[in-house]
Amino acid sequence: MMWRALSADWLKIRGKGIWFLAFLGPVGLIAMQGLNFGLRYDYLRAQYQADWWGGLIDNIIPFVPIALYLGGTLICSLIANVEHQTSSWKQLLALPISRTAVFMAKLLLCLLLLAVSCLLLSAGTVLLGLLLGFGDQPIPYADVLRIGFAAYAAAMPVIALQLWLSLSYRNQTLPVSLGMTLSLVSMFAVYLTEWMPLSWPTLALSAERPWLFSGAGLLLGLLVLLPGALHFARKDVD
Repeated sequence: MMWRALSADWLKIRGKGIWFLAFLGPVGLIAMQGLNFGLRYDYLRAQYQADWWGGLIDNIIPFVPIALYLGGTLICSLIANVEHQTSSWKQLLALPISRTAVFMAKLLLCLLLLAVSCLLLSAGTVLLGLLLGFGDQPIPYADVLRIGFAAYAAAMPVIALQLWLSLSYRNQTLPVSLGMTLSLVSMFAVYLTEWMPLSWPTLALSAERPWLFSGAGLLLGLLVLLPGALHFARKDVD
């Protein structure tokens, strides 16, 4: 049943600008670093002469958690608004499909869109490095993929929470405001304790054992997901 709901949601997001948003985040990050390196090319190339790719990745990393939190917030809100704006929750939930399947389908759609964004970020990093002339050094594919997907896994608790709030509230002011606040606070994640989930995407990209924070994000995301799905299954809808 979930796959049927996912197929229906896939059709619903056409023409809603959600795909544009999924592309905008990674393209914006790559364009920003292209401008950064373009304006300071000789200086940065000399500074990172021993490891050009490492220098490029280090310049991208600080902005990845911000983009993930903000992009996840907006994508979750837009997906939920497809139903909120048309007041179609009652019609949707009257179909012979469980509420849990509806919730999981929307979660999976959100995760797929964010995964596309992360893949584009990794691919764009490689393309930018080649355009900047870094091809003389080996491309660190593992590190390039890590900047896209390690932080993505670590950000899962916030993504699950944002979807829960977006589906629960017709007025999107609360979930969007919360998501924007978390995005701004994540800029100072280096000053936060490692026990705070908000810092995990940054630590998943810079800590000595980054896989611990990616794994913790996946586990806590699952723990947030369970009460979210239960609440959605029991909640009255307008």
